[in-house]
Amino acid sequence: MRQSESLHAILLVDDEDVFRNRLAVALRRRGFVVYEAGDYDEALTQLATIMPDMALVDLRMPGRSGLELVAEIKRLRPTIRIVVLTGYGSIATASQAIKLGALNYLPKPADVDEILQAFAEDDQLAIPVSSEDLTPPSLARVEWEHIQRVLTDCDGNISEAARKLNIHRRSLQRKLFKFAPP
Repeated sequence: MRQSESLHAILLVDDEDVFRNRLAVALRRRGFVVYEAGDYDEALTQLATIMPDMALVDLRMPGRSGLELVAEIKRLRPTIRIVVLTGYGSIATASQAIKLGALNYLPKPADVDEILQAFAEDDQLAIPVSSEDLTPPSLARVEWEHIQRVLTDCDGNISEAARKLNIHRRSLQRKLFKFAPP
C-alpha cells in the first residue's frame, strides 16, 4: 500500500473506541493517513500490510500491553517513530517505553496538538507545529482530566473515586454533571 510522499501515515492503537475514533478524525483533518487498531493483535495485523512512519500506542489494553507492542513494532519496523499514550502513567513505565524505543510518552487525555508536538521532537519526521497552538490547559481542565482518570481507575464507581480524591461523593457527582471545561 503506497502513500503520498507529502502525507505522514500513523498507526493509532487504543482500545477506547470513542477516543480512538475522535483522534483519528482530528489527525485526518490535519492531513495524516490514519490506520486504527483496538489491541495488540489488530495492530500487528495492520503492520503486515501497511508501512506507517509513526505509531501512537496506548499503554494499557486488554490482552498484551502497549509496552509489549512497542517492543514488537520496533522489532518489525526499526525506523518507525512511536509515542506511548496512557491514563496510567508512572515514571517507571515512561522510562521503560523510552528504553524499548518510544520517542515520547504522554498522559491521557492528550489532544492532537500535544501528540503532534511529541512527534515533532524528531527532526526526521518534519511535522510542522505552531507554538501558538500549544496553550496550557486551564486549571479547571486539568482537574476534570484528573477526576476522569481516577474514575476510570475505579471502574466508574463514584463512591470509591470520591474516597480516592478525598472529596464528598455528592461534590464529585456535581463536578461530573458539569461539562468538561475548555
